[in-house]
Amino acid sequence: MKIATYNVNGINARLPVLLKWLQEADPDIVGLQELKAPQERFPEAEIHDAGYHVIWKGQKSWNGVAILAKKKYEITEVQRELPGDEEDIQSRYIEAIVNQMVICCLYLPNGNPYPGLKFDYKLNWLKRFIERTDELVKMDLPAVLIGDFNIIPTPFDVHKPERWENDALFRPEVRKAFADLLKKGWTDSIRTLFPEEKIYTFWDYLYKSYDRNAGIRLDHLLLSPYLKPRLYSGGVDKHVRGWEKSSDHAPVWIELKD
Repeated sequence: MKIATYNVNGINARLPVLLKWLQEADPDIVGLQELKAPQERFPEAEIHDAGYHVIWKGQKSWNGVAILAKKKYEITEVQRELPGDEEDIQSRYIEAIVNQMVICCLYLPNGNPYPGLKFDYKLNWLKRFIERTDELVKMDLPAVLIGDFNIIPTPFDVHKPERWENDALFRPEVRKAFADLLKKGWTDSIRTLFPEEKIYTFWDYLYKSYDRNAGIRLDHLLLSPYLKPRLYSGGVDKHVRGWEKSSDHAPVWIELKD
C-alpha cells in the first residue's frame, strides 16, 4: 500500500498538477494540506473521476485538509477537528479509517513570527496533537500521521540551518515536540529509510531555491509502533516541484507491506 502526503498550496489553482501527479504516482491513500478553498469549492467531482473517494474540510482563503483513498477502499471519517479547543476554527486536522488504519492528516500551524501569538497557538496546537497521538499509541492501533508539520526536525533537514535559528519552524520547542513523538514510538518513515541523505520536501519560490536545492524537510509520515515493521520503501517526488505552476512543496510517500 502506498501512502502519500502533499501540501498542494491551493487545490483549485493547482488542480492540473495534482491530477497529473495522482495519475503518475498512483498512491492508495493521500493526505492533502493547504487547500485554500471553502468547503463548497472543493473539486470533489474531479477527484472522484481520478479514482478516489475523498473527505475534506475547507476554509476560505487559508488552510484546509483532505484525505483521499482509492475507490477499492472504504473511507470512514472519525473526526475533523483536533480535540482540546472548541474555539479553534482553523481547518488543520482530519482523521479517518481506511483499510483498517487510522489516517491522521494535519496541517500544523506555521507559528511565525516568533515570538508572538501565532507561535503560542502553534505550541498549544502541538500539545493537543500529542495528546491525541498518545491515545492512538495506548490503543495499539495501526495509525499514520501524515501532513505538513511545519517542523524542521534537525539541522540535517535544512539548507544552512544557521539562518533558521529564530524561525518558528526550527525553534527548539517544536523540534523537541517532534523528537518526543519519536521517543514515544512513532517512526519518522523517510528518515528511517534514508538516515544519511539530505532530503527536502519544500523549496521557496524565491532565490531559485529549487534550482539550488536549498530546501527544508517539513512534510512527514509517522508510523505508529503497530505499523513500523511494515515499512519498506518511500521517497520524495522532487520533480513535481519543478512542474509549471506547482506547489512549493513536493509529494512525499511511503509503501507498506500488505
